[in-house]
This record gives sequence, C-alpha cells and structure tokens, in this order.
Amino acid sequence: MRPKGTAAELEARRLRAADLLAKGRKPAEVAQLLGADLSSVKRWKRALASGGKAALSAKAHPGGKSKLHLVQKQRLVRILIQGPVAAGYLTDLWTCRRVAEVVQKTFGVKYHPDHLGRLLHDLGFTPQKPQQLARERDEQTIAHWRKQEWPRLKKRRVAAAPA
Repeated sequence: MRPKGTAAELEARRLRAADLLAKGRKPAEVAQLLGADLSSVKRWKRALASGGKAALSAKAHPGGKSKLHLVQKQRLVRILIQGPVAAGYLTDLWTCRRVAEVVQKTFGVKYHPDHLGRLLHDLGFTPQKPQQLARERDEQTIAHWRKQEWPRLKKRRVAAAPA
C-alpha cells in the first residue's frame, strides 16, 4: 500500500533516508526512524547505490493527456454552471451522460460517461444527490403543522405507568 503524503513529501523522506544511510545508519534503524518498511529502505539503498540521489526523486505519474485543453475546460465549467436547462435539457440535473453529450456536441471530443467523473472532479465539481420531495408536498400545511400542531402535541405529558 502506498504511504500517505504528497510526491514531494515522500521524496523528502527517501532523501532523508539516503542521508541517514550515508552517515552509516543501518537500514533497520532508518526504517524505524522514518516509519518506513525495512524492505523499502533496502530498495532505496540499492537505488542510491546504482543511481545516486537522483534515483530517489519523485517520478511523474503515468497517464494520458487530457482530451480537452485548458480553454475548453474553462468553457465547459461555464456551461456546467449555467445549468442543464440552458444546455437544452428538460430537468435541472447534470449527469455524466449529459456532460458527455455536451462535450461531444460542443468540442467534438468523445468521453465515456463513466470516465467523466474524474474530469469533473479535477474541475472542482463534486457528486450531488438531488433532494427528493413528494410531488404532493404542501409547504403551507407543513408550516402550519410545525407552528400549531407540533407544539400542542409536544406539551402533552403521558402519565408515568404505575410501578
């Protein structure tokens, strides 16, 4: 399992291990001091011996380039903020499938709906669930009940049952 921390923090930890190993500390001692696994420290020691401190530097994360460039992403954010109704949908609810359709129509770029969640997250959007309310809901009746009926019912005390 990958340890917690940013790439820079983990790189700093490896470089600290390199300094401790260079000072003659044993791998087990370095592992204990840094809270790392012994096998990791041994791996870092081998990398240090074969490639120097550069071998312990953080590597770029693999992954393909985004299909949309920065300007297109900024335009997509503006479209999403305007809402689905402004984009031609009947309801005011964005789904990944709808966003995929908008991206296809607007930019000519095809995204699978299942992969749009990552793009939306990178743009600062989070999944939201619409609040489900009954169609028959009557706000005036509810307000009346809360102001009149609930306090009246709440004031009644039930007599304690005999022991």
